[in-house]
Parts: sequence; C-alpha cells; structure tokens
Amino acid sequence: TEPTVRAELMEQVPHIAMFCQENRPSIPYAFSKYLLPIVVRYLADQNNQVRKTSQAALLVLLEQELIERYDVETKVCPVLIDLTAPDSNDDVKTEAVAIMCKMASMVGKDITERLVLPRFCEMCCDCRMFHVRKVCAANFGDICSVVGQQATEEMLLPRFFQLCSDNVWGVRKACAECFMAVSCATSQEVRRTKLSTLFINLISDPSRWVRQAAFQSLGPFISTFANPSSSGQYFKEEDGKNPEDCGSAQENSSEQVRSTDDVTTEDEHNRTEGLSSHTDSDNFATKLENAMEDQNTVSSNSPRERGFQTESSFRCTLSSESRGEVADENERCPCCCSAGLREAGLCSQETPLSEQELYNSFHFWRTPLPAIDIDLELQQASDIMLDREIQELTMPGSSNIPMATRKELEEMIENLEPHIDDPDVKAQVEVLSAALRASSLDPPEEPMASVGKVADSQTELTIDDQHNFKPIVGDIVPLIGDTVENMDSTLHYIHNDSDLSTNSSFSPEEERKSKVQDVVPQALLDQYLSMTDPSRAQTVDTEIAKHCAYSLPGVALTLGRQNWHCLKDTYETLASDMQWKVRRTLAFSIHELAVILGDQLTAGDLVPVFNGFLKDLDEVRIGVLKHLHDFLKLLHLDKRREYLYQLQEFLVTDNSRNWRFRAELAEQLILLLDLYSARDIYDYLRPIAFSLCADKVSSVRWISYKLVSEMVKKLYMASTSTFVVDLMNELVEKFCRCRKWSGRQTFVFICQTISEDDCLPMDQFAVHLLPHLLHLASDRVPNVRVLLAKTLKQTLLEKDYFLNSANSHQEAVEQTIMVLQMDDDSDVKYFASIHPASTKIADDAMSTASSTY
Repeated sequence: TEPTVRAELMEQVPHIAMFCQENRPSIPYAFSKYLLPIVVRYLADQNNQVRKTSQAALLVLLEQELIERYDVETKVCPVLIDLTAPDSNDDVKTEAVAIMCKMASMVGKDITERLVLPRFCEMCCDCRMFHVRKVCAANFGDICSVVGQQATEEMLLPRFFQLCSDNVWGVRKACAECFMAVSCATSQEVRRTKLSTLFINLISDPSRWVRQAAFQSLGPFISTFANPSSSGQYFKEEDGKNPEDCGSAQENSSEQVRSTDDVTTEDEHNRTEGLSSHTDSDNFATKLENAMEDQNTVSSNSPRERGFQTESSFRCTLSSESRGEVADENERCPCCCSAGLREAGLCSQETPLSEQELYNSFHFWRTPLPAIDIDLELQQASDIMLDREIQELTMPGSSNIPMATRKELEEMIENLEPHIDDPDVKAQVEVLSAALRASSLDPPEEPMASVGKVADSQTELTIDDQHNFKPIVGDIVPLIGDTVENMDSTLHYIHNDSDLSTNSSFSPEEERKSKVQDVVPQALLDQYLSMTDPSRAQTVDTEIAKHCAYSLPGVALTLGRQNWHCLKDTYETLASDMQWKVRRTLAFSIHELAVILGDQLTAGDLVPVFNGFLKDLDEVRIGVLKHLHDFLKLLHLDKRREYLYQLQEFLVTDNSRNWRFRAELAEQLILLLDLYSARDIYDYLRPIAFSLCADKVSSVRWISYKLVSEMVKKLYMASTSTFVVDLMNELVEKFCRCRKWSGRQTFVFICQTISEDDCLPMDQFAVHLLPHLLHLASDRVPNVRVLLAKTLKQTLLEKDYFLNSANSHQEAVEQTIMVLQMDDDSDVKYFASIHPASTKIADDAMSTASSTY
C-alpha cells in the first residue's frame, strides 16, 4: 500500500527480468506470468511516481526485447488502449498516449498498425484535452516512420492537417518540429502538393513560437526533396522496400513546378501574400487562386460540399488547462475541426466575420483583406460570363481589368498603411502596389492554359448546390485533398522580400528569375532565403540566421550545384553576419559545401569566405581548422599551396590557454602531409611541427611526436632522401642537444614513436638517431634516463633488427641497458631491468609526460 515501495519495485523489475531471461530454461514463464502483470497494472496507479517508474520500466523491457511479442499484443497493448479511452483519467490518458508513441518503434509496424494506430488517430482529435493532442503531435513523425508510407498518407495525414490547424499554439508548434519526419514518410507528390502548402501556413502562423519552430524545420523539410541518388535519403519500409518516389526531387520536379513557372510576373505581383492563417474573408485573391488551380470548387466553402464531414465528438472545447498556453489566441475558434477549416481558408460563408474582427490585433500578422460577396460571382451562371470574369482575374496586367478591381487594390493598400511598420505588411503593400502599376502594362505573353479548364470545372457547381448543402455528421475524416485544395495556390504567393526590392540594380523580374529553380516549391525556397532578413530576427527568432546557416548544406545538396546561384547571396550574407555563432556554423560545414559544389564553384565562391574565416575569431577559426584537410584536398594544387604561408598563423590564438586549438592543428598537419610535396613539407610544415613539439601542454606534444614521426616517414619515402637526413639532423641539434631537459626528453619520445610506428628502417634509424639516443644514458636528469630505459628495453629490443642480427648497434644497445641497470636512480634501474612484456610503455610514458606539464 506504500507508494514508495511500489515505485522501488518498478525500478528493480528490469534487473529481475534480465535475470529471468538469463535463467529462462529453469524459470521459463516467471516474468510473463508474475512480473509483467504488475508492471502493466501500475501504469494506472493513483500515485504519480509509481506510474512514472512503471512507464520507464516498461520502455526498458521493450527496448531490451524482454517482453514476448504475444505478451505485447495480449497484455500490454489492451491495457494502454483502455487507459486512452474517452472516460479515462486525463493525466493517465496523456501518459498512456506517450507510452504508445514511444513503444511504436520497438514493437514494429505490424503491431503498431493493428493495435496502436487506430487509437492514436482518435487521440489526435481529443477535443477535451489539448495535452493529448500535443503529445500526439510531438510523436507524429515517429509513428509515421514506423507504419510506412501508405498508412501515413491514408490515415495519419488527415489527422496531421487537423493538428497543424489546432486552436492551441503548442500543438501547432509540435507539428512544425516533427515536420521533416512526417515528410520523409510520404510520397514526393504528397510532399510537394500537400505538405508544402501546409508548411507555408505554419511559417505564417499568428503565434511567434510556431513560426520559430517552423523556420527551424524549414531547412530539414527542404532537404526531403533531395534526389536520393545524390543524398541517400530513402524512406525504407520495414520489409526493405524503398518507395521509388521518396526523396526523388529531380525526377518529377519540372512537371510539378510548372504551374509556378507558368504564372507571369504581373500575375504574381497582383496576388496577395496569402500567408494568413485566418483567410476567412473570400476576396479577389481567393478568386484568383481558384482560377489558377485546376480544382472543382468555386468558393471557399466547397470542401464542405465534397465531404468535409466531421464527427460531433471531434468538436473540442478549450479546457481551462489550456488557457495559459493560448492566451494570445483566445479569439480563435474553440473547435479543433473548425479551426482546421479556418487555418486552411476553408470556412463556410455561413460563418462570416465582422469587419472589426478581421482587423483584430490577434490577426495582424498577415492582415486579412476586406471580404467580397461571393454570391455576386455565383449568380453568374452563364459560361460566357464566367469565362470573361476568370480572364479578367487571371490577367491583371491587361487593360481589361475593371475599375472596381483597381479601386479594391487602392482601398486595400490604404487599409494596410497603419501597419506599415511590420516588414511583412510592408512587403504585402509592395505587392499590391506592383499590381496597380502592372494594370497599365501590356498583357503577359504566356497564355493561361488553365483558364478554360477552370471554367469547365467551375460551371459544374450550381447555385443550388451551394445553398442546399447540409453538413453530414459521421466518422469520416477530412480528406487531405479537400483540406488543401484551396490552399495550394498559397505556394505561389510567398516571395522573398529581396525579390520585391526596387533599389536593386536588377529589375524585380530578373532578380526573381535568378532565384527560380525546379527542385523544391519556390515558395519554400523564398521563405528560406528570407531567413537572413534582419526583420526576421525581430519578428521570429533572434537566432534564425544560425538555423539558416546550419541547414544550408542540406538545402544546397537538395538544389544541386546547378542551382547554387539561388543560395550564393544568402551564403555570403551569412558569412558576414555580425553574430560569430552564425559564422562558426558556416565554418564547420564549409568543407561539406565544397564537396557539394565541386572544385570550380568552390574556388570562385567558397575560397574567399574560407580566407575570411581564417582571420576570424578563434571560435570561428576552429571550425575551419577541424576540417582543414577536407577542404584543402578539394582545391587545385596551386591554390592549395597558397595556404602553406598561412598555416603558421594557426599557432597564434586569442587565448594562449586554448591548447586544444594547437592540438587540432597537429592532428590536421598529419593529414596534410599527403597533400604536399617533400619540399613543401620540409620548408613549411617542419617549423610548425617543431614548435608544437615544444608546447607547454603535454597533450599537444604527444600529438606532435606523431606528426614528426609521420613527417620522417613521408620524407623518407620521397625520391629525394636529403630532406629526411636534414630533418633528423635538426632533431638532434634542436632537441637532443637542448639545454632544457624537457627538450632532451622530447627527443627520446620522438625516437620511440619513429621506432614503434616503423616510420624509418631500423638500419637508417641506427645510423642517424641511435648514437645520439644512447648518449643520453649519461644525462643528469633522471626523467630522461627513465624514458630512455623504457624505450630501449620495451621498444628497440623488440625489433627484429636488434634480435636476430649480431651487429655493433645491438651490442651498443645492450651495453647501454647494462649501464642503466646500475643507475643510482631506482626508477631507472626498474625500467632497465624488467621484461618488456610486463608493462605497457604507453601508460608509463604518459605518466612521465604528464609529470612535466
């Protein structure tokens, strides 16, 4: 009856289960029969601590595969299903949903799809508890990755659309955070036509926290459009099959983006931004959207006619627990399903909003435009009149634009003026202003092929269909196509602010074309490019530029080097950002970007940025230094040699205590040996290596010993052997005859490393280094003699050259060891007398080195 006892029992269950597993032959059913029922029963315990420990125990048991598949189906899942029933305790229900989501990846696709998925879909529309919906949204990507593409698109995506339009900003934020995982589990077509539009809505969400999460996920989401042949991004089903269309952006990109390319510049400037999550007012922009899309609707309430059927139980009233989280959204619709309609611009004309509400401060993120009575358009039953109206709306650059439309534009600009301080409103005003100017231009050259098609589809709907519609109450989930159909054209409305600039040396059309590509929806790329806009830091996130820099290599890989021109300006802006964290992020990834772009673009666009990073703060330089070899190997030899003169600068740091910087330099110099000739190594890398060998920090010196030994090996293997002889002579002069005992000890360490790694043939070692090494047997400092004894006894005498052949060098080594065995220092005697296999030289040498710090 004591909760602490039950909680302690749950903490011991995994250990007991492991014991039962190891002794299964003698106690085959002990765990399944006695322990598992206790764990499952405690999932519904009244004490919170007991529930938490039982949940943790259950996840450990599943992760260690200690629960049989049959027990999962018959004992665990049924209990979790009961705990998530509508009449279950709120806290228990939330915890049970979290457990179901976490265990999905452990139990596999079959059990998840049969037992977990149906209840998970119900929980996504839990109308009473926003906490449950929030947990579902946070784990949505994990569920999608388990059940696969078909179940994701048929069952999960409709729920995901609802969650993205939830009336609680925390739920929408969770959706934005898992968007990439959901995208990976869908086909390329769904990703391009449905998810892209949905993501644009999240980016323009009224809540700053949602926008912040969406922009952080924007780069990863764009990366899901990458061609798997170049990026390796496949969605792998559990049976091992890879959907052909997952991640293949370049195969279908030209056909799928053609609708964007077919739109003329005048048309695009005449559209509204379309970013508002509250497009409740149907205006001329909505008509233009419908005219541009090949769909079977006329007004925004048409999805209701085509089966947007909602179950009454899905209507959720915001609980008192959610008021704190949604205080800034208390005027949004309290029903999650109606909120989904409102977010997608699908609210029926039966729920009109007053003009005052349209300009409520809660909606000012993207100021809605004045409503236009759609009944006027619906009364145009004649095909001729409908065709004429569509032509007028879809060709705003022509002289046929009615004066009423121009007047509406002027009124909308006037209404937006009070909010001109908002950069997004300012961009919208510029769009509308461009539309007014375009009204006096010549008609566009490109024909609008979709106009007639739209007219045919729109005439199928009559006025009676509109007014006789009655909502059908059932358990059918809103279809994705119905939900998104009126949102598709939103993709065509979002443009980077730089595209609207009138101060550029290029015309807006030329500047826009320079950013056009056919790999990802242009609206997504435009939003990504806008992340460097200083206004974004004020309206979205102060570190939005850092997130942009972090995901830039993935976006570049997705677009391909042929579309680098779209990202070049953005990359240069980030490289000169005032925040060192942004530059540091780019510095750590510049080598990856160089691989993506190839040597020609790297030399032209990345090398100047790389040179700037070399002179930056240490926090930025370390990013370049850690991948110095990876970047330099991509350059041509003549360009690569230019950096030999700058390597010396890495020895100078802002803080002399930053020894890890010098250690990393030594590591990189070892790799750089393969990129340069013997003369370059001797002339430029040798002085740096000797300087690092004399560093104050032992960790830096240890890496430097390896550097010098590899340098000796490289120079010896070169055709000209004079460099290696000169190098060894300098080692003797600089270290063996050094006045400081630490320098003489360094010489012993280098000789030991050269011998251990076989960097030099033993006969050459015996001629050039061994005599000077043996001379240190009479050194006055015991630490030097101790290390010499270790090196001779445990390294040199283990080499075949000194074991099998009787020569003068072998005799000299043995005589030196005998002298060391008679040394006055006990440590020297010990290491000169022990058997080589009885101790490890690395450990002893390291202890000696550390004592000299």
